[in-house]
Amino acid sequence: MGRQFFVGGNFKMNGNIKTIRDIVHNINSAKLDPNVEVVIAPPALYLLLAREHLRKGIEVAAQNVFDKPDGAFTGEISVKQLKESGITWTLTGHSERRVILQEDDAFVASKTKAALDGGLGVILCCGESLEQREAGKTIEVVTAQLKAVADIVKDWSKIVIAYEPIWAIGTGKVATTAQAQEVHAAIREWLKKEVSPEAAEATRILYGGSVNEKNCTELGKQPDIDGFLVGGASLKPAFVDIINANST
Repeated sequence: MGRQFFVGGNFKMNGNIKTIRDIVHNINSAKLDPNVEVVIAPPALYLLLAREHLRKGIEVAAQNVFDKPDGAFTGEISVKQLKESGITWTLTGHSERRVILQEDDAFVASKTKAALDGGLGVILCCGESLEQREAGKTIEVVTAQLKAVADIVKDWSKIVIAYEPIWAIGTGKVATTAQAQEVHAAIREWLKKEVSPEAAEATRILYGGSVNEKNCTELGKQPDIDGFLVGGASLKPAFVDIINANST
């Protein structure tokens, strides 16, 4: 059984009630490849709106979650609050949270474990800066981010990894197909050694970083690229083309 292609849409801090409804309507009425798992991540305020209107079979993800079940944590959302609301996935470790909000590898790992323990699927993000790539440290950085999770999580069956080179997010720069495939293959090799051969074979590894309808088909053909985590393009009608990249 091959790995099911997976496309996630990370809306980031974009959208309003009208535009979220429009995006959901567009997805609902589109002819989507039935072999692709689709998850969208609107801002927290619109999670319930999206879940209420989105058709069955397409899931909703939070962009963030906290690692404690409840308590005096102003501004945070817990795993069980998401679960109760029909939100079945969460992102963890997105570079914007690592860089702007200074979330470290240990905190990302703790949130990932809490989400998995509470029954959510996790889109675990990793990626290097331009300086790190130019210093030849890409694999070292990415595997260190993943190792923090592997140290406390043994079951990776509900984790989808998203490799997002920070220098390619929202910049219009895209890793070449060869660059992306090289890192994905290295991540899979790392999974094989550090988690298990089964996890390496089964875990979906997504590419993110200025994915659009023009570059997705070529990227999607690579043996270790199992889908995409889409940023800005997920707000546009072309998101449907990206979902259907493998059926063309």
